[in-house]
Amino acid sequence: MTSTSAQPAPTTYGQLFSIPEFRVLFANRCLVMISVAASSLALGTIMYETTGSALLSALSMFGGPLVSLVVSQLFLGLSDTLRPRTGLMLQMAGPLVANTLQAVPGMPWQARFALLAIPYAVNAMLAGTQWVVLRDIMSGESYALGRSTLNLAVGGMQVVGYGLGGVALLWLSPQMLFVVAAIVNLLSLLTMRFGIKDRSAPGRTSEGVVARTRRINRLLLGSRITRPLYLAGWVPNGLIVGCEALFVPYGHGALAGYLFAAGAAGMMIGDLGAGRFLTIHQRDRLIGPLRYLLAAPFLVFWLSPPAPVAVCAVLLASVGYAASLPLQERLITHTTDDIQGQALGLQGQGMMIGQAMGAGIGGAIATHVSPGHAMGLLAVASLLVTIGLTPGIRRSAPASPAR
Repeated sequence: MTSTSAQPAPTTYGQLFSIPEFRVLFANRCLVMISVAASSLALGTIMYETTGSALLSALSMFGGPLVSLVVSQLFLGLSDTLRPRTGLMLQMAGPLVANTLQAVPGMPWQARFALLAIPYAVNAMLAGTQWVVLRDIMSGESYALGRSTLNLAVGGMQVVGYGLGGVALLWLSPQMLFVVAAIVNLLSLLTMRFGIKDRSAPGRTSEGVVARTRRINRLLLGSRITRPLYLAGWVPNGLIVGCEALFVPYGHGALAGYLFAAGAAGMMIGDLGAGRFLTIHQRDRLIGPLRYLLAAPFLVFWLSPPAPVAVCAVLLASVGYAASLPLQERLITHTTDDIQGQALGLQGQGMMIGQAMGAGIGGAIATHVSPGHAMGLLAVASLLVTIGLTPGIRRSAPASPAR
C-alpha cells in the first residue's frame, strides 16, 4: 500500500478532529444516519397504514440491503473509477431524489418500494468511496482511529435519529418526515461538495465498469489471502445478527430494548477501545480473540438466563464486532491503491447482505425451536465458521521480524 497523507498521523481525538476533511466526513455520517432513521420510520409507517402488512412494513425498513446483492456484483468498480468527491456527492444525491419523491402523497406502495431501491443501488455502486477518502487523509495507525470514530457516529446517531424520528411522528405526517429527510440529504450533499477536496480517480481505466467490477471481485474472492478475510467479516457476524434479530421474541417487551441497547453499547466500546487505545499490531493480534468473543457469550441463551445475565452477555459479545477494524487493515495491506475502493466496498456490502441473511436464518430456526435455543444454535454455527476460517486468516498475517 502506497497511499500517503499530507497530515501528521493523529493519535488522539483532538488531533483527529483538527483535520478539516475528517470533520466533514464525521458531520456527513451524522447527517446521513439522521436521514436514514427519519425516512425509514416514515416509509415503514406509510407502508403499514397503506397495506396493513407487517411483513411489507418490515421489508420497507430493513430489506434495502438485498438490492446491493445484485448491484455490487456489477457496478462496485465505480468506487475506484469515479473521482471520490463526485462519488460521495452521488451517494448523497440518491437518497435526496428518493426522499423528495417519497414525500408525494397518494403514491402506490409498489412505487414506494421502487424508490426505496434507488439509494441502496447508488450506495452499492460507490460503497468504498468514503474509505478511499479516509485512507487518503489518514495513514498507518491513524486509519483505524478514523474508521472507529465514524462507526461511533453511526451507532450514536442511529439512537438519536430513531428517537427524534419517533417523536417527530407525533406532530408531523410521514410525508413531512420525508421532507425533513430530503433537507438533511441536501445538507449532506453540500458538505461533500464544499468540504472535500477534488481528487483524481485512483483506478481510472478504459476497461468497462461491469467487466472491471466482476474481474476484481473474482480476484479478491478467489485469492487464498483475501477470501478468508471477507468470509470472516461476513459469515460469523451475519449469524450473530441472526441472534440479535430474535431479541424481540426472546425479550417479550422491555428486555428486548435493553438487549438492543446493550448491543449498541458493546459495539461502541469495542470501536472506541480498538481504534483509540490499541496500536495496529495489538489490534491485529486480537483478531482471533475478538472473533470468538463475538459468539461465545450467546451460548448462555441456551439456559434462558436471568435478564441481567442476558444483557451482560450481549454487551460483552458486541465488543467482538471490533474485529472488523483489523480485518479491514489487513485488506488494505494486501490490496493496491487502485482497487481499494472496490475491496473495502465489497467488505461493507457483504457484511450488510450477510446480516440480512443471518436475520432470515435466525427467524426460520426460531419457527421450530425457542428463541433462546435458536440463538444458541446460531452462536455455535458462528464459532464453527470462525474455527474453520482460522487457517485462512493466518495466511494474511504480517510476517514476523525473523522472517
